[in-house]
Amino acid sequence: MTASQVRRVGIVGCGQLAQMMAQEARPLGIEFSFLAEGDENTTCVEGLGTIVHARDGDDIAALYQAMGSPEVITAEREGVPVELLRALEQCCPVYPRPDAFEKTQHRLREKTAITAAGLPVAPFLPANNYDEICAAVKQLGYPSFIKSCEHGYDGKNQWRVNSDEDLAAIVNDVPELEYVVEKGIHFSREVSLIGARTADGKVVTYPLAENDHYNGTLLVSTAPAPHVSEELQHTAETYLATLMNAWDYVGVLAMECFVTDDGLLINELAPRVHNSGHWTLAGADTSQFANHVRAILGMELGDTHAARPAVMINMLGVDKQPALANDGVWLYGKSLRPGRKMGHVILLDDTQEALAAHIDAMLEELYGETKRPA
Repeated sequence: MTASQVRRVGIVGCGQLAQMMAQEARPLGIEFSFLAEGDENTTCVEGLGTIVHARDGDDIAALYQAMGSPEVITAEREGVPVELLRALEQCCPVYPRPDAFEKTQHRLREKTAITAAGLPVAPFLPANNYDEICAAVKQLGYPSFIKSCEHGYDGKNQWRVNSDEDLAAIVNDVPELEYVVEKGIHFSREVSLIGARTADGKVVTYPLAENDHYNGTLLVSTAPAPHVSEELQHTAETYLATLMNAWDYVGVLAMECFVTDDGLLINELAPRVHNSGHWTLAGADTSQFANHVRAILGMELGDTHAARPAVMINMLGVDKQPALANDGVWLYGKSLRPGRKMGHVILLDDTQEALAAHIDAMLEELYGETKRPA
């Protein structure tokens, strides 16, 4: 391949998702450049391509040229300024399209977009202050979840209220902002589906993963999710394809759902590669990262088959090399901080039962206890 034939992808963001995207796609002969916003830490992507720092007021054409004039630009997180993506779109295609980021950055816009596509979510109401939150909770009933429309993730800016006393206790915690108040739903488990779509409408999906959280942060993803019926997998695939086609979506989209007695409900979306899809690095024929790059470049999508059950365990505030991690440890190279995602472990086995025992052993090694959902 000559220099003029080298394909280049620009990534807005310099965290571990950008890191793994570049690591997985570089064997395809693709080069990368990274756009860091302001003083964003770039440790994760150092040595993987050109790093360009963007400041307010920078000339977009000059930034684009400094990135090596990539043929397509993507983002590793949804919290990217939409106006930046739209400006970059004047230089080359941006996938997923900026409209997808605009929807998913804001919980009310996201839920409205999901329901507009005819898909189910938990009952919800908007609120803008404490009094409106109280009125919404009264209408929806207990338990209810109060979530800020923006800047809420991994349990941050979210509250569960089970009683009038709980609601009174948060009166000073909820300033006048935009919120979504959701009715608490009884569900048997949380699952997520990762899929990729090309600009010409080709879609591939992975097996559903079952997700366990600890203190609001994803801890364990198991794929395929145990005891998933063909009907549930098909329903999830139909939901995701419906959204992708309605949004003319390009790239990887992650869809988190609740499994309830009344069927599957969509909880949240992420317009990017997703933590619950990290198991694909060792557990699928083609990882979510490679398929994201293939999708945005218009390449043929890779096989998503999973030959053996797999589990991904996040290393939260832990950066040691586990002795039991026979199938791979991914360390992101970040500075250690309590609760921070420092890396992850992937384990494989021939049966779900055998894999479950490995999960407990790994949790014990990493944390000194078999942490379970909390």
